Amino acid sequence: MSISRRRLLTTGGGLALAGGLAAACGSNTGRDDNDSRSQLSQWYHQYGEAGTEPAVRRYAKAYGHADVRVQWRPGNYDQQTAAALLTDSGPDVFEVNGPTLDQIRGGQVVDLTDLVQGVKDDFHPAALAPKTHDGRIWAVPQVIDTQVLYYRRSLLDKAGVKPPRTLDELVDAAKKLTDARTKGLFLGNDGGAGVLGGTPLHAAGLSLVTADGKVGFDDPAAARTLGKIRRLYADKSLLLGAPADWSDPSALVQGLTAMQWSGLWALPQIKKALGDDFGVLPFPSDGPSGRPAVPVGAYGSAVSARSRHKEAAKAYVKWLWVERTDFQQDFALSYGFHIPSRVSLAKKADKLRSGAAADIVRFTVDHGYAQPLLWTVASQTAYQDALSRIIKNGADPDRELRAAVRTTEAELRRVKKTS
Repeated sequence: MSISRRRLLTTGGGLALAGGLAAACGSNTGRDDNDSRSQLSQWYHQYGEAGTEPAVRRYAKAYGHADVRVQWRPGNYDQQTAAALLTDSGPDVFEVNGPTLDQIRGGQVVDLTDLVQGVKDDFHPAALAPKTHDGRIWAVPQVIDTQVLYYRRSLLDKAGVKPPRTLDELVDAAKKLTDARTKGLFLGNDGGAGVLGGTPLHAAGLSLVTADGKVGFDDPAAARTLGKIRRLYADKSLLLGAPADWSDPSALVQGLTAMQWSGLWALPQIKKALGDDFGVLPFPSDGPSGRPAVPVGAYGSAVSARSRHKEAAKAYVKWLWVERTDFQQDFALSYGFHIPSRVSLAKKADKLRSGAAADIVRFTVDHGYAQPLLWTVASQTAYQDALSRIIKNGADPDRELRAAVRTTEAELRRVKKTS
């Protein structure tokens, strides 16, 4: 699991400006769009799963209508692509954690709505929604990643604890499962501030931004829910300072914790180590309007508006991410462990049809949410800083959230003015 893919589920997008990177972006030279053998450059972030890079190069080589040259991009990929979109030497086709609202409104990416005509409804709604603005689609989702609550069945059975279905039950279970050698719950070495994001708000029946573009957590229920996350920290039920952070399941596998919040990508490792001694749950609901919640993130394939081969680039994206369902299945499940972005593909994938994998697919359909395009970097930072102070410092949730609400209101006014 690469750092960039973990980030897409925990941080908001934003337009990162950087100078002096044009020379490092790679050449965008080639023939014009009337030549079926145009050269196209395609960027991917550096995946951590062995075999992914040879696979995407194989896909590119199989395309017969253009010479597609894959670039594997280590480092801060989101910053690299944001900078490259401002130059004439960036990629033609690129995967993107977004695109962001600034990139769409700034005319930096090409409208791809026509590519999914006839199959739009087959894409997972939570994956497609953040790539849609003003009714137009700006990237084609590739695969879905999500996060869930893993738990050790044997440890819960030994303590007489049932799998928690509400946040109150999670708090109580974590405390009861904590003893001298095992903590009840692992939400990351920072207590959960970095990974949870808006998940607790959605579990309370709220959101980061409402469908009509207003602050979604300006509600007493938000403070109540985040206060319960603080209780986990104050009860000393949380594992802190683990050798590996939340994205790695080793804390659960090694018995350092009875429950752990981690990603779908951890499932094969957990299954191999624990057999059937584990289960999965969405984040538990909280309050009378609550609902279980799981975050859904999806890198998408986009086309740069500065490309000199836009039509050829669009044709390649359609071929790879709409037409070649065999490659889409291979990319999702043969190297790492992800859910295909197409609902029909997820339903028939053998690896996703039983056990915990099938449960997680169902969670994304029934309880999945995605960060909205209107959730900016400034809003994300203000909220996450508030969450950290609530969890680790015991800061007053009402006061902290009021400040985050003010920042988010200002950001929403700003982005609406530029619409």
